[in-house]
Formats: sequence, C-alpha cells, structure tokens
Amino acid sequence: MNKAEFITAAGLAISLLFHVIQTEVCPPSCNCKPLEEMKGLQIDCSSRKLKEVPALPINTKRLYLQNNSLTTVSPGAFDSLLSLEEIKISDNPWNCDCHILYLKLWMEDISESSLANIRCATPASVRMKPLKQLTGNELGICKRLLPIKSLEFFWRDLALIAAAIFTLILLGWALRSSKKLVCQIKLSQYASRRSLLRRRISKSYKLQ
Repeated sequence: MNKAEFITAAGLAISLLFHVIQTEVCPPSCNCKPLEEMKGLQIDCSSRKLKEVPALPINTKRLYLQNNSLTTVSPGAFDSLLSLEEIKISDNPWNCDCHILYLKLWMEDISESSLANIRCATPASVRMKPLKQLTGNELGICKRLLPIKSLEFFWRDLALIAAAIFTLILLGWALRSSKKLVCQIKLSQYASRRSLLRRRISKSYKLQ
C-alpha cells in the first residue's frame, strides 16, 4: 500500500467512524425518514401510545412526539439532539410536577412556540394550564432531579468519545508505521541503485 492509498483508507475509516457515531438505529416504535436536503432524520413517534421517550438518533432534525401517553421526560433525554430544528410534543397527559422542569427549561431554549402548546393534565391544581406559565412554586421541589437513567446518556457519550480517540490513535500509529515503511523502501531502492552503479563502474575499469 503506497502513501496515497493509505491516506485514502484512513480518511474512509474516519468517515465511517463519524457516521457510526452520528447515526444510531431508528427507534422501533417510530417511523424514520431521511432528509437529504438537510442531512438528518425526521423521526415520527406520534400516536404510538408511548409512555416514555425512546432513544433517539443524534442527527434528528425533526421530532414528532405528539398524541402519546407521555407524562414526563427524563433529564438528559434530549441533550444529544444538537441538530434538532423542529419538535412537536403536545397532546400528551403531562404530569407537571418538579420532574418536568427539565422539559420546560429545554423547550424554552429550543422551541418557545412548541412549549406554548404543552398543557398539564395533572396534578389537579394545574390541570389544563400551559406549562410555559407555571412557576417554580407551582412545580414543587424534588429531592432528586437527576434520576439514574440520565447517567446512561453520559456513559454512552463517554464510550463513543473513547472509541473515537482510540481509533484516531490507531490511525496515527498506522500512519507513522507507513511512513517508516516508505522510508525503508526508498533507502533499499537507493542502496540497490548504488550497488548497481558500482558494479557498472567496476566492470568499466576491467574492460579498460
């Protein structure tokens, strides 16, 4: 393998790794559609009677979760969706206690218009009130706002980062080895040419 072929192979490996990290399996309960012009996915999980948000591909551009049985969203569930541009999450029986604070704060940053359409189903004191209008006193105080499930996202991301670093180190080592091999081949060719040249000179002297 020459240097150009190695660089091409290394580039392909990095691209493949990036694709694996960026694209995950479509949730089995949802319908996924690639958006070619936007280089992302449209994830339609609406009207599936979902009781919790499924694991989502991080290249999700459009997410539809309306008309399900969602009551809350676990902290960190949407943190990896950095490319998200549209979300619909209304028409769910939201339980507006302190555990829904993550969703409220996240929606305030991502989509104010979608947050305005979220209404509480329980508890009775805030029934049918828009989540956007609720204050901290109405949401109450939780002793633990970060359930164990949120740690799953942390360990998953950490594992992906470790895999990426390991692959880059491996590629760097392979590139260095390739350079040494190319150098050795060139030195061998140079030594062979010098030896051949000496033989010709020696043969020329003998003929004289």
